[in-house]
Amino acid sequence: MPFKIYLVEDDKNLNLVLTSYLEKEGWQISSFLTGEDAKEAISTPPDLWILDIMLPDIDGYQLLQQIKLTSPNIPVIFISARDADIDRVLGLELGSDDYLSKPFLPRELVIRTRNLLDRIYGDSSLDLNIPPYNIDEKSRTVKLKEKLIDLTSKEFDLLIYFVKNQGMALSREQILSKIWGTDYFGTDRVVDDLVRRLRKKMPELNIETLYGYGYRMIKS
Repeated sequence: MPFKIYLVEDDKNLNLVLTSYLEKEGWQISSFLTGEDAKEAISTPPDLWILDIMLPDIDGYQLLQQIKLTSPNIPVIFISARDADIDRVLGLELGSDDYLSKPFLPRELVIRTRNLLDRIYGDSSLDLNIPPYNIDEKSRTVKLKEKLIDLTSKEFDLLIYFVKNQGMALSREQILSKIWGTDYFGTDRVVDDLVRRLRKKMPELNIETLYGYGYRMIKS
């Protein structure tokens, strides 16, 4: 199952941008524009919080304290445009695990998020077993009964994307952006061709076609 992340950022445009970058990693993102909305979600904790200090209604420090009272072990990344040294110290004292000062590149947040998830929960990417296949993301290999299956780089990337998002409907546009990048200007029919090749090489995968939309890997 993908990691569940709560993003609290009151700047609507930045919220949308960060959500887009985080979702491309295969994580399940719930975003909030106010502290009050985020506070209502504390009772159903995620795997990680990304929390802006400067919110229009609730002080970010107060929200962090409430999060830690309910779920003391859940990691939190603090982001702020205020005085970096003061915010970093206060955030760490209240239990935040990492700090990022604005302005920052969205990709930096992605990297920090991935590193923190790996540190807290361990690297879950090493052995992804989808019977009858054994997938090792670190070595980028797939085996069927100890026999290697020869996948191209993009075929393997697509496989991992499906595996980490089992049960989720993925549009052609999402797949295109994830596998080819946001600067790709070709037709989305390359997605259909890549899925066709993956199905041919790994026929036991249960990949469902969502006509007019995209694809979904059914949970094993």
